[in-house]
Amino acid sequence: MARTKNIKRSDGRLQSKIYLGDGKYKYVYAETQKELDRKIQEVKLKIGKGIDISAERDTFGVWAERWLRKKKGKVSDGRYQTYAIRVKKMDAICHIPISELSVSDCQDIIDQYTAEGSAYKTLKEYKSVMSQICQYAIVNRVMDFNPIQGVELPPDYMQNDEDNEPRRALTEEEQKWILTPTTHRAHTAAMIMLFAGLRRGELLALNWTDINTKKRTITINKAVSMVKDVPKIKQCTKTKSGMRTVNIPPILAEYLEQQRSKSKTMLVCPNTKGQLMSGSSWRKLWSSYLKELNFRFGDFDGLLITDKEGHIKEFKKPMSLKAPEKIPMVIPQITAHWLRHTFITNMYLAGVDVLTAKEQAGHADITTTMEIYTHLNASHKTEQMDKLNDYYNKLWVSNGCQKCN
Repeated sequence: MARTKNIKRSDGRLQSKIYLGDGKYKYVYAETQKELDRKIQEVKLKIGKGIDISAERDTFGVWAERWLRKKKGKVSDGRYQTYAIRVKKMDAICHIPISELSVSDCQDIIDQYTAEGSAYKTLKEYKSVMSQICQYAIVNRVMDFNPIQGVELPPDYMQNDEDNEPRRALTEEEQKWILTPTTHRAHTAAMIMLFAGLRRGELLALNWTDINTKKRTITINKAVSMVKDVPKIKQCTKTKSGMRTVNIPPILAEYLEQQRSKSKTMLVCPNTKGQLMSGSSWRKLWSSYLKELNFRFGDFDGLLITDKEGHIKEFKKPMSLKAPEKIPMVIPQITAHWLRHTFITNMYLAGVDVLTAKEQAGHADITTTMEIYTHLNASHKTEQMDKLNDYYNKLWVSNGCQKCN
């Protein structure tokens, strides 16, 4: 039980010295006895809840550093750097004792970056980082309430932000582009991401021994993490759920069997030297692949461009991709994320249940898969109803009703 000792200071204020045990004390000050008694009671209540009074004066900044140390090594280098940047930009609250951090203090951070035009995704990251730091302090018995629970993101901002939109799946025509044979080095990567839904880091770490073409499976048990653009193998995936076995269709199994017979390395998607691909190497490779797809499948008919003299003229497609003329990009900027999203979309269209889809995609939380399935279900229903509308339009026209009011 905490013991107290009251004295009157030279400045007229009352002071109470509360013994916490282990040679530690807590000092509280007040102008009146009534105020002092209230503060003493508050301290005793915190002690009764198991709150570590001796550490509650540590600032938000101190706990942020402790939290960052805990995260280091447990997340990718890129994710850690993002966390560190977010913490650095919260200097407005870093000096506040974490036990005194209020909802309004945290809301001010969100409001500040909202006013500066930060993306919705960035605002969510600020809120998430603040929440995790406070939760870490709660687990360590320094505070008993997470003030982030009361922080709100602006509703209108949430509705209008494109970062909140789901990733797009490839159309049937775009998927045929990927299927078309080519000798480009990125083709194998595109095929695997389209038909197996691997993340980029999982793809770059993939060995031929991880692929069983007879059983038609790919075993995901590691991933590449970029540390200042240098690839490092991690013997784990993004999440525990990422450690999985993906069932692949015959078309991919047959393709990979052919590629395995030609390969001279253990890596499925290596760089030109047969080693792990860096982030910049991947970006150059993928950019080159998109340029080839653009050249082969892009629709350049009637495309107008501005020449060096500023004159507008019709673009004439060169005979070769290596021609000196600059070829405009007319196809979408397809990404690895789009291919993964297409894989999940195709599972939905094929009738694969959501639990199986979660396991195949390696989602940590089934909520993620459910959100994608729910969105796809809504889109599918709209498309089906559009068919009904087309039918009505044809029916009205065939019956001589050109316009119905």
